[in-house]
Amino acid sequence: MDAEGFEAALVACEAVMFNEYNGDGCAILTEMIQADICVEGTTDKAGPQMDMDKSLLPDANLNSTDYTRVGWYWSQGYAAIKYANIIIARIGNVSFTDEAQKNAILGQAYFHRAYWYYKLVHQFGDVPFLDWELTAPKTDFYTYDRWSIMERIKKDLEYAWQWVPDAVDRGRVSKSACGTLLMKVNICLGYFDEAIEIGNAIVVQHPLMTSRFTPSSSKPNTNLMHDLHSVEAKLDGSNTEGLMYIVSYPNALGSARSQLARNTVPRIVGITTPDGLAGVIYTKDVEPQYEINTIYGRGIGRARCTNYYQYTLWTEKETGDMRGVYNRDSWKSPADMWYNDPQLKAKGNPYYGQHLVKNPAMSVEDSIRAWYQWPHYKLFVSDPLSADWWWGGETPMYIYRSAEVYLLMAEAYYWKNMPEKVAENLNVVRVRAGADPLTAADINIGSIVDERARELYYEENRHVELTRISYTFAKTGKQCEYFGRTYSLSNLSGPGGAGSNIKQEGFNFWYDWVNAKNNFYNKGVKHRWAEYRISVHHILWPVPASAINANTTGRINQNIGYPGAEKNVPLLQVPAEGTVIEK
Repeated sequence: MDAEGFEAALVACEAVMFNEYNGDGCAILTEMIQADICVEGTTDKAGPQMDMDKSLLPDANLNSTDYTRVGWYWSQGYAAIKYANIIIARIGNVSFTDEAQKNAILGQAYFHRAYWYYKLVHQFGDVPFLDWELTAPKTDFYTYDRWSIMERIKKDLEYAWQWVPDAVDRGRVSKSACGTLLMKVNICLGYFDEAIEIGNAIVVQHPLMTSRFTPSSSKPNTNLMHDLHSVEAKLDGSNTEGLMYIVSYPNALGSARSQLARNTVPRIVGITTPDGLAGVIYTKDVEPQYEINTIYGRGIGRARCTNYYQYTLWTEKETGDMRGVYNRDSWKSPADMWYNDPQLKAKGNPYYGQHLVKNPAMSVEDSIRAWYQWPHYKLFVSDPLSADWWWGGETPMYIYRSAEVYLLMAEAYYWKNMPEKVAENLNVVRVRAGADPLTAADINIGSIVDERARELYYEENRHVELTRISYTFAKTGKQCEYFGRTYSLSNLSGPGGAGSNIKQEGFNFWYDWVNAKNNFYNKGVKHRWAEYRISVHHILWPVPASAINANTTGRINQNIGYPGAEKNVPLLQVPAEGTVIEK
């Protein structure tokens, strides 16, 4: 009814963004697990997303913390699109202070709709498109061509880039957030120069933070990365690097907890001493010098780091990198913790107070779940509202930072075959972190993908971004020098067929990269519940069967490689003007 009502509707969109990154088994973990940096680590039961050939099917439970959150992206993506469409459809019904206020609200709604369609077309490919409020039940949806969807959201984001202001409260959509998403869409569509132009405009206004700037600067064993990713930094108005945030109020009773530690830190309980005794407890009933809970957080290892992210990503050029494993203030491992169970001391056990060691007799299940390194500087959030279960408290989080803008400009130059400019932009981020600069001779697609992993862990949608790059290789026909292949849109998901489970290399970059870098998938790694496996067609996720079956008078297509794809019908095109829904 008024501007305040529209602002409240925007909050509903922001709440969906918040839920992707917060809570136990939150959706962002699926994006990380369906990629190169992590695998599912909860090895104590059947069901979690390990063997994608068996578990990632249209009629499976696709929205559960015990299985996968693929279905969450479908249902909640369209929920956010619904909220945005209500604003877009009703924007003309209200008088605003001026046109600028109206256009800024409309631009924010366009951003939210584009934000989720950008995800959906890289998670599910061709999808239904809605661009207006639905006021009656509808059971005749059809699937639209992903490229025409992106052409529409490009147009919408250009409007938002023009009208949304940059100076906004934390958690609101900013001009630079609109520009960052527009850069990604432009790269998808081949408008590389436009992406670079927008990126340069953003970084002028939002330089990287290169000096320490929070109270953490006085704490021992910390560095600039601890500052940048601290709760204080994300609330600090002087932080020029943050472009878009989800907000939370630290230590406010009733706020949703991030559960960052629970989701990402190893499950230390259960690690035994070399002589086979229970050795670790999390409660405060330990000697203070051996307390673990409030220093590292309590994890259950849902997102288990791969060897790529723990080791091979960090080369000799990153020995001084504050983001990397060579910096033991930034990264931690179980070996940094102690056998602290008072029962050990009471028994006079010699391991009491000693650092943990990996027991050679540790089971595969425990090894996967309990013994790996993690980027402590990014994942530790104090949780004082919880007495003994420091799973990760409330914290704002970055959605976009200007560091990613530099990485996107580097990628745009890569597609333009300008390796010197690629290196120049990558080095802005690398040198800030303390890594050695790269030269043009070092540049290939791996340089860009690696740098995104170093900089954007638990920020970017890793599966989405790898899929985006895969589509660009296939669309442009540019040879992937990393694998020596040329990809095609015609067989991106493999040769087709229901439940194909195609293992051959070469159909898409996502599969080749994840298969090469992830030391679990298709390597014969198994435990008593599952084997870790992926296939070519898993670049795109299955459209939930529930959505297809409920659409009784239309046809939502299924992705190639999954049961039901044989019933697909021709795609529709999003019109350049007007809506796809009759008003």
